[in-house]
Amino acid sequence: MRRSSVDVVRIATCGPGDVSGFMSLIAQGRIDPSAILAILGKTEGNGGVNDFTREYATAAHCAALAPHLGLTPRAVEQRIAFVMSGGTEGVLSPHITVFTRRVAADGPSFAVSGKRLSIGIAQTRDFLPEELGRSAQIAETAKAVSAAMVDAEIADPRDVHFVQIKCPLLTSERIAAAAARGHATATTSAYASMGFSRGASALGVAVALGEIEDRVGDEDVLRRYDLFSSVASTSSGIELMHNVVIVLGNSQASASPFVIAHAVMGDAIDADAVIEVLHAVGLQVGAAPAAGRELVNIFAKAEASPDGSVRGFRHTMLEDTDISATRHARAAVGGLISGLAGTSAIYVSGGAEHQGPPGGGPVAAIVRLATANGS
Repeated sequence: MRRSSVDVVRIATCGPGDVSGFMSLIAQGRIDPSAILAILGKTEGNGGVNDFTREYATAAHCAALAPHLGLTPRAVEQRIAFVMSGGTEGVLSPHITVFTRRVAADGPSFAVSGKRLSIGIAQTRDFLPEELGRSAQIAETAKAVSAAMVDAEIADPRDVHFVQIKCPLLTSERIAAAAARGHATATTSAYASMGFSRGASALGVAVALGEIEDRVGDEDVLRRYDLFSSVASTSSGIELMHNVVIVLGNSQASASPFVIAHAVMGDAIDADAVIEVLHAVGLQVGAAPAAGRELVNIFAKAEASPDGSVRGFRHTMLEDTDISATRHARAAVGGLISGLAGTSAIYVSGGAEHQGPPGGGPVAAIVRLATANGS
């Protein structure tokens, strides 16, 4: 059986348009542009509707890759799954994580046993503005997640440990376009639409993975918070009108020197869940790196608990008119995970509607294992 091999590289950035480290690794032969499947990034914007650092970062990487792939920048964006998440509050450090996939070479380096990291991508059709945050987005996302699982050669939903989605949001122009055609949108607030889109996308993941058995529809989005996915991470942006889906899990068909695991944070200060996921990939908190294991990155969702409290104590994140709640949450969860993991170059995304229990969210870790030849 020919097995695929996934490589994962984390690269620090000096700004949303900084591709110098990325280009350097391509020049060194560390990254093969033709094998890039997905790029996830954290940019130092506000993470809101008007955060153009996401689009800027995507455009910069597409332009840099275009001559290497013989494609236009737009064609590069269609070929590679880009998910740029705005907001590096607190100690969070801007960076990108590049995922490549190719057919594994024969030889002792890939003499692996068990399930290893695999990745699959897919995308939905473009949505109409009135479909965002509603049943159509749930159903189409579920289809795309299933397609991405096939692409990753993951058959068992229990082997899926993180599903990253980039989804659209509403703007005043999109809301007006729907109204002109006689349709009302889920909300008339561009900012609120981010939550509707994230929530519907997360419910689509839950449906695809069998985490929800009952039928879900418009009436459940941002209302039935008991319905959620334990592995979904959704991030909304102005730069697209479809959902980009990236499935990360472990597969017997992978010869990758990486593994992934996940846990679910019950709230923003759930250190036990972070420790659990570190232990699941063979790492210890506050100890020297385990022999033969290297942490590549941690991916997590962050949210200000909607009831306004954390373990019985009131918080003011939802009432702060100077800083949005998602920015508070990213900073809080980012600081917690960074302290336990020993690095601040981690991927923490705000807004966890239907992504884990209310006030919490999924957390996943990827580690690199030493291969047979010690590389």
